[in-house]
Amino acid sequence: MKKNFILALLVILVAVASCSFTNKSFENDDKDKLLLELITYVLERGHYEPKDLNDSFSSNVFDDFIDIMDPTKRYFLESDVKEFEKYRFMIDDEIKNTDITFFNVVYQRLMVRMEEAKVIYKEVLSEPFDYTANETINIDYADQEFASNKKELKERWRKQLKYNTLTVFQDKIENRISDAADNADAASDFSLAFSDIPGTVDKALTEEEAREVTETTLDEYFDFVDDLERKDWFVQYLNTIVEEFDPHTFYFAPDEKEKFDIGMSGKFEGIGARLQKKPEGAKIVEIISGGPVWRDQTLEVGDEILKVGQEGEEPINIVGMRLDDAIKLIKGPKGSVVDLTVRRVDGTIETVSITRDVVELEESYAKSATIDSDDIRYGLINLPKFYVDFEDYTERNAATDVAMEVERLKEAGAEGIILDLRDNGGGSLKTVVEMAGLFIKDGPIVQVRSSGQRKEIHEDKDERIQWDGPLVILVNELSASASEILAAAMQDYKRAVIIGSKQTFGKGTVQNVIPLDNIVRSNEHGDLGAIKLTTQKFYRINGGSTQLEGVKSDIVVPDRYSYIDLGERDQQNPLGWDKITPADYKVWDGYIDFETAVENSKKRMANNEQIKLIEENAKWIKEQQDENVIPLSYDAYVKKADEAKKRSDKFKSLRDYDSKLSFGSLRYETELFVQDSVLREKRDRWHKELAKDIYVEEAVNVLKDLHMNNIKNGERKLASVKG
Repeated sequence: MKKNFILALLVILVAVASCSFTNKSFENDDKDKLLLELITYVLERGHYEPKDLNDSFSSNVFDDFIDIMDPTKRYFLESDVKEFEKYRFMIDDEIKNTDITFFNVVYQRLMVRMEEAKVIYKEVLSEPFDYTANETINIDYADQEFASNKKELKERWRKQLKYNTLTVFQDKIENRISDAADNADAASDFSLAFSDIPGTVDKALTEEEAREVTETTLDEYFDFVDDLERKDWFVQYLNTIVEEFDPHTFYFAPDEKEKFDIGMSGKFEGIGARLQKKPEGAKIVEIISGGPVWRDQTLEVGDEILKVGQEGEEPINIVGMRLDDAIKLIKGPKGSVVDLTVRRVDGTIETVSITRDVVELEESYAKSATIDSDDIRYGLINLPKFYVDFEDYTERNAATDVAMEVERLKEAGAEGIILDLRDNGGGSLKTVVEMAGLFIKDGPIVQVRSSGQRKEIHEDKDERIQWDGPLVILVNELSASASEILAAAMQDYKRAVIIGSKQTFGKGTVQNVIPLDNIVRSNEHGDLGAIKLTTQKFYRINGGSTQLEGVKSDIVVPDRYSYIDLGERDQQNPLGWDKITPADYKVWDGYIDFETAVENSKKRMANNEQIKLIEENAKWIKEQQDENVIPLSYDAYVKKADEAKKRSDKFKSLRDYDSKLSFGSLRYETELFVQDSVLREKRDRWHKELAKDIYVEEAVNVLKDLHMNNIKNGERKLASVKG
């Protein structure tokens, strides 16, 4: 679960490579075996630290694949796993011989067990749960054994479903007690014991309705699973193998590679709507600002797409179709027309024609705000990722966008800038080198070393400076990869004050994305996807690696992640930390007294009651995360929930904090608001969140300490727009 979270939340530092590893001929007529052969070949010859395919490797793949296929241990029986055991030390040999017997055996058994699970959950949910029984469930599945028989397996399902339903049941009970009260204030803040629930609330009916909710959720889950094809499960197996090399080496099936490219570039060609699968078709759940649907105003949230027709062709019914397949039909090249048969929210059915266009995901791009405090204006730039269009670097990218935002903030009168890299998982190496160059005269930014090769130094050679004023960079535990390169470089130059977590994520490796089609001479199987391969490590200009250790903030402030295992060191199979010789660089001498500004901030943080409360909240979140045994009796469950509520109420003031800072949009955005009310709403919401952000407030305080009376007025070469 944690692995999936990190993979979902981190966009990895990538440089696309077209690779010619070999002249070897790959001619396997079985696509699965061909993929296994190709991937193994690339791993052995291209990975930064290739691993021996031996019995130890085989055993690790065995354990990890079983865990991926059945992480909660509610499908396989102990006898199944014992049967699989004969393959524990054979997988390395299977890989070498392009044999996929182990995968086939496990996959086929899982399909059988999932069909049995559908019967089990229906049977369990057909009977009422006894919420007066004194029992518990342990949700730490990693340390549990597999069920020894089907009776034990069904009991495991019963407890899990009771736990899922108990939450729904409690919510429904509380809502009905509240509805029955004369007014909302008359309802108790805390739950009643089971025996004290008023007779006006039908407990039996409420319990039945709660089970129906759980059953619907399971039905939808298994509908999703049924949509998965064998090839989707095989991708999981391939990734179990490649992730034994390190946590950032990853195989992309063709569809996933396309999604990765969209994530990196922040744009795609289509109609500009986010869809959700429904039994009746694909429901529109969001309309993307600036896209064709938004411009045409022909569709709205809640409309359901039933059929998709290409211009002049017979429409295809997508009801019951996999959502990914339906999306493939709806998306298409810029300028082409798609005909959508839709059921409106009011039930009417009609056909709408939409001309596809390039859709930009605005939330992926840099955005800025002005900050007014004590008659002084500052600026904040939020950068979600280091995005780039790998097919055309001259298109929109993070470096040029940040350069533009810096220039706009200068024009707006900003006397200090905050660069917010919190939750920024990385992106393009080229963009981070160019971005660092916005803030220094010239010099090295990052060192990169390939396996067995001499180091390369990536440097800024442009002597112009985009911004030579006070600079603060905000980071947290999820600032990774390219974010760490930028923060480390600015820290080594003493160009910026780094404020944030004790350390950043700790990902000090570089990946290349290698299309597998580039390796085979001829291919009858269609698109083979790509492998994102760790080929290099990067190092700070002071010689140290950010791998595992991350970047340590100049000013450490706690946040909700402070005690949760999120970093590189908490992943499986991370590469180790090391260091190399430093690059030749000169510390920036623009500040008169850098250290005093840092010390002033540390003193403020040490005595700040809000910071102390955040620290306490972080510890409490960790306690809650480590709580694995959950009561399944109603009285014990609500007692525990009430205790948690009492604790959480203490932290409500964190959401109510007001920095008294004033945030605003730049002129170019306010002009857009006239036509785009959605963008206005998004920015208003963002500004309200910033006003509650104590980290931003402290960044402003540091900027004040680094204000122009603390900046040396030497000879400067300012760029109008650099990047």
